[in-house]
Amino acid sequence: MNFFAHLVLAEPTVESRVGNLLGDFARGVDQDSLSAEVLQGLINHRRIDQFTDQHPEVRQMKRLFSERRRRFAGIALDVLFDHYLLNHWHQFGVHSRVQVVEGLYDDLIAGQPLMPQRMQQVTRRIVESDWFGSYESLEGVSYALDRIAARIRVNNEFDGVGEELALHYPRFEAGFRLFFSDLAEQFPSSLIDSGN
Repeated sequence: MNFFAHLVLAEPTVESRVGNLLGDFARGVDQDSLSAEVLQGLINHRRIDQFTDQHPEVRQMKRLFSERRRRFAGIALDVLFDHYLLNHWHQFGVHSRVQVVEGLYDDLIAGQPLMPQRMQQVTRRIVESDWFGSYESLEGVSYALDRIAARIRVNNEFDGVGEELALHYPRFEAGFRLFFSDLAEQFPSSLIDSGN
């Protein structure tokens, strides 16, 4: 799962939300220095990622990617899942999407002192550039993934993966609905109606 989903599945506190994003920035972080709530958020992040990677629907979706892009299929699906969650928020969310996104952005700003430097930089960009707003369109998702492809340190052919997302868009959407219902049941959140 990507940033929006991890924040949504956190406890509704700044510390938990910081911890739930920290999984993507934890390299070099001394876990013993984290507060109990931030550490619990980090653990939750890792459990969500493990659940996602092992889910049969997600595994099937990864097989739809071309061989040259399959290595990074998980990254593409993570960002695409944020796209679907934002676009189907009326099905899953218990509060308005605008209210939730604004609240998450507020918590990212409030949590800056709890974050490593790199995480501070990225989360400021998330808020200032309204990443979650850009994830609402497939073009925004494709742009984000092309930027990720440019930062991957090994040679890859991940650039342009948006064309594969478009090709299998209805299948990925159906798979997301099945998968996210299971995820929401496994990881209850005050922002998600797990009865869907």
